[in-house]
Amino acid sequence: MSIRTRLPWSGRWDDLPAAHAAAIFFDLLCVGGLFLLGRRIRGPTMGLALAYAWAAFPFTLYAMNTNSNDALVAALLIAVLLVAHRPAARGVVGALAGMAKFAPLALAPLLLFQRPRSWRFVAAFAATVAVVMIPVWAQGDVGLFYDRTIAFQNGRDAPFSVWGTWHWPEALRTVVQAGAVLFALAVAVVPRRRDVIGLAALAGAILIALQLGITYWFYLYVVWFFPLVLVALIGQDAEPPPPAPEPAAEPARSRPPALVTSSG
Repeated sequence: MSIRTRLPWSGRWDDLPAAHAAAIFFDLLCVGGLFLLGRRIRGPTMGLALAYAWAAFPFTLYAMNTNSNDALVAALLIAVLLVAHRPAARGVVGALAGMAKFAPLALAPLLLFQRPRSWRFVAAFAATVAVVMIPVWAQGDVGLFYDRTIAFQNGRDAPFSVWGTWHWPEALRTVVQAGAVLFALAVAVVPRRRDVIGLAALAGAILIALQLGITYWFYLYVVWFFPLVLVALIGQDAEPPPPAPEPAAEPARSRPPALVTSSG
């Protein structure tokens, strides 16, 4: 039985059944990932709350109904939180999220300084990016890749952003973009809550800051940061893991009492 038969569609875009199947799959990954993450933080109750919040949010339904791949970014960022305690896995999944949509690349400094720190994060991140870029290296035209991705997006206009609707000054947009970059660098090193709740809160804030400065903004981009915001808000009262106890100092050896001799 073909995908078209399994996924009938009576509206528009009937010629994209595979894209609709992919959108459903990405959505289910987000539901399952949020449940696992919530169960790890506070138990099954929080897992169910996170999964239900994702399924009930209208913008996640928009992403699925429009056959978009934006939920893939959300699923990969949820996976980043799930493997945050493993530097190499954190590097691999963080790089995949950034290569799916370039915005999550701004999370690299934050993920780099997330504990435990290790050179394995940098090696895994760089290796993953290199592997994903193999088709570009094989094509031999990096300039074309840049023109079709970053340059193309930077030149697009959209009525859903303040820059596309009211055409605010370009200099102001540059200031907002520079502020977002400085914010992403600053929060990577400032003292903060170091557990997965703190990581989710700052990662969501970075993505929101970046989206404030782009001209081509679409409401489907809300799902990029939505799971991070969910984890930060619902899990904010979860107790952070206690610090590892320091090794107890070795007790000082007591000296044997001196012998008392009698004089006669």
